[in-house]
Amino acid sequence: MRFESVFRQYSWNDVKAAIYSKTAKDVEMALEKKQRGLEDFMALISPAAAPYLERMALISRQLTQQRFGKTIQLYVPLYLSNECQNICTYCGFSYDNPLKRKTLSGAEILQEVNAIREMGYEHVLLVTGEASQTVGLEYFMKVMPLIRRHFSQISMEVQPMDQEDYEQLIPLGLHSVLVYQETYHEEDYRKHHPKGKKSRFSYRLETPDRLGLAGIHKIGLGVLIGLEDWRTDSFFTALHLDYLQRTYWQTRYSISFPRLRPFSGGLAPKVDMKDRELVQLICAYRLFNEDVELSLSTRESEKFRDHLVQLGITTMSAGSKTNPGGYAVDPQSLEQFEISDERSAATIAAMIREQGYEPVWKDWSPVFGG
Repeated sequence: MRFESVFRQYSWNDVKAAIYSKTAKDVEMALEKKQRGLEDFMALISPAAAPYLERMALISRQLTQQRFGKTIQLYVPLYLSNECQNICTYCGFSYDNPLKRKTLSGAEILQEVNAIREMGYEHVLLVTGEASQTVGLEYFMKVMPLIRRHFSQISMEVQPMDQEDYEQLIPLGLHSVLVYQETYHEEDYRKHHPKGKKSRFSYRLETPDRLGLAGIHKIGLGVLIGLEDWRTDSFFTALHLDYLQRTYWQTRYSISFPRLRPFSGGLAPKVDMKDRELVQLICAYRLFNEDVELSLSTRESEKFRDHLVQLGITTMSAGSKTNPGGYAVDPQSLEQFEISDERSAATIAAMIREQGYEPVWKDWSPVFGG
């Protein structure tokens, strides 16, 4: 059994109607429970929950501190390449977007690594476009040993791969893989991904299954908020998370909240999510699942990120560059998307400490398992 068989049991329109039909009574019943299921999650992300945001935030804060303590994990993305064979309507790296393409060499990677290490990071997220001939398994097999010497934790956000590929990368230091479905609305998914391997909706949908079967330590989920109705997409993310935790119970999980950001010639959001609604969604996930890690990137503004430290977020990026070579090699190359919070990693760490929390630069060490 794979997640797609679970996914096919649900209708997008029926789920959307169910969410928007939730009442204040449904929200109150969900808030009173100690253990909450998918129906409760529907209520907590519904418009009916908006007046209960302060209460949701208080519970979210308590549950997060109870499970994670007063800590915020810090990570930084390392963009290795902007080469991509997909056409994606919302991405600066899209195949049809005219830009100078670059893939970092081993020497250039080490320059970037040195700059990132000077910032204090022990956790790095490797990011590329989706170009299997250029930045496929062979490339990662070559560069992972170079990077592994310098970091205790390596995550990856690249093209979905086969189970056997992940099994080869895990011994080289791969700790976590982030794979966003972008949207669970199949028709809109195909509209936004008309060309390339990414156009295969089902293959992407079952990537977390392949990761679980490969024995990866952590899987990251999420959708690109703005492509479709965020409440319905978030329900399907929660459904996916629930299935994965039941099936691959030894794996850890995280959820990210990327809101559609502009790039040169980019796509305007179909659905505009307000800041207050994103807070509602983050708190709803925490009330639904006390163990899942919740991550917020530098796509969001300084003020907004500062306020989220105490409300349920467990992981933040800081000092990010979204272009290959952005830290040392080629700072002027085209970014994948615009950064909103441009503060340095040191400044973000100081902000976290000012709120009584501890910034965590090293969350995992290979000596503890594998």
